[in-house]
Amino acid sequence: MKTEKLNITKIFKRLPIVKKHKDRLFQRVFADKRDLLDLYNAINHTNYTNPDNLEITTLEDVIYMSMKNDMSFIISSTLNLYEHQSTFNPNMPVRGLMYFSRLYEGYIKQHDLDIYGRSLVKLPTPQFIIFYNGRDEYPDEMILRLSDAFTPKLSVEPVLECRATMLNINYGHNNTLLNSCKRLHDYSYFIARINKYIDNKCTMQDAIGRAIDDCIKDDILADILVKCKSEVTNMLLTEFDEKLHKKTVYNEGYEDGHKSGVSEGFERGHKRGISEGFERGHKYGVNEGFERGHKCGVSEGFDKAREDYIIHSIDMLRSMGISDDRIVCLIAENYNISEEYIMQKMSTLRDL
Repeated sequence: MKTEKLNITKIFKRLPIVKKHKDRLFQRVFADKRDLLDLYNAINHTNYTNPDNLEITTLEDVIYMSMKNDMSFIISSTLNLYEHQSTFNPNMPVRGLMYFSRLYEGYIKQHDLDIYGRSLVKLPTPQFIIFYNGRDEYPDEMILRLSDAFTPKLSVEPVLECRATMLNINYGHNNTLLNSCKRLHDYSYFIARINKYIDNKCTMQDAIGRAIDDCIKDDILADILVKCKSEVTNMLLTEFDEKLHKKTVYNEGYEDGHKSGVSEGFERGHKRGISEGFERGHKYGVNEGFERGHKCGVSEGFDKAREDYIIHSIDMLRSMGISDDRIVCLIAENYNISEEYIMQKMSTLRDL
């Protein structure tokens, strides 16, 4: 119904975009054009000095989350797309293709370019950079290609390509780049300090607080941390809470489904529907188990697995004090499940 769709739209308008809290801090760090220009110079080995030559083109469409990017700008006839990731995502070239399509659409409209005329339309050259600072180990630089996703692999060259350069900005990686851009160095150092305190068994809130105090004392991102200490703390607490929850759910499910349940449990689940091993796998959020169940054709077991997992996730997230609106956004984005379906399950839980 139209009314139901309107309610969902309102939810997305007032909800922050989950999994983006550290990304928003990254955006805050480079919100000033001078800092963003400094980052561009460090990556491209240029020496531009006038920040007014940099034209911000960042997509801000919050409702359609797949069409919101972290930072994009034009300078020196290049269209630059910068994305920050705390979790490796091999699908970034696909997203980049979508981003660039929208960005070029806006550019063509803004400059009244005629793409149906006989003259060649000149466009800025695209550049796609991903800044990665997750906890998993990756090399200083990786190239991700859209063509890696194409199936089947043919001998002919695909007509589409989108190439992204992923730069590892964890402290200790890409030292030349970090030393060429103080702002990027300071951001990397700040996140490293938080991770160090977490590794030393501090609570997340204590780790963030200590790292902020250390960085303020050492004049690291002090302009942001002094003025917005509480806001930065809330951003990072939410980010680390979500990552910890996902890691815990995955680890529990993996251990139960793959070490305790073993392949026999999954095979029984595939052949007879919902076996003990399959139930333990889906109960704790083993996405891999769901995928294998789906591939083997157990539609009934898969549907029940998804339903049980959603209900389990809702209960867990509610116990963490997360609002229903944010739960809808979180589950829908991370597990590709419709908002309507999640809200229906919430309504069922309330009626029990």
